[in-house]
Amino acid sequence: MSDSTESGNDIIDGRAAFHRALTAALDEAATSGAQQLWLCDPDFADWPLAQAPVLDALGRWAHSQRRLTLLAADYTVLGTRFARWLAWRRQWSHIVRCLLVHEEEAPSVPSLLFVPGFTAVRLHDRDRHRGRIHRAATDLAPCHQLLDALSQRAEESFPVTTLGL
Repeated sequence: MSDSTESGNDIIDGRAAFHRALTAALDEAATSGAQQLWLCDPDFADWPLAQAPVLDALGRWAHSQRRLTLLAADYTVLGTRFARWLAWRRQWSHIVRCLLVHEEEAPSVPSLLFVPGFTAVRLHDRDRHRGRIHRAATDLAPCHQLLDALSQRAEESFPVTTLGL
């Protein structure tokens, strides 16, 4: 599959291009000092969250005054396949919030990384990993509105630790 993101037209075409776009957006968030990050996906199964470049970018971005919000329909995959991300999350649990969308909202959960005021990486076709990188304010506003609407009807989920009896 081609990778049109490098040619400057902001098109994502393929899994490798999607992973590069996510990593680049996280690098941009770290470099620019963005205060918020939103990661949204039905289950994050196709995200490179355990890869070193992603964890490095998240580590450079993370500070006590920042906020990372995850929105998902199911956290099972994240909890079982991404041990390195889970370790990072434990360290930064005070800035990470995980929200579970209500069951009726699950079909409308997009694959979207959103850095308010900077960029959005959004898959419009998850099966083929096709999407766009958005930077224009006119493109970022609908992403923010969608995440805001989903988060208002979501509830806290996916605790850092599970207490046993």
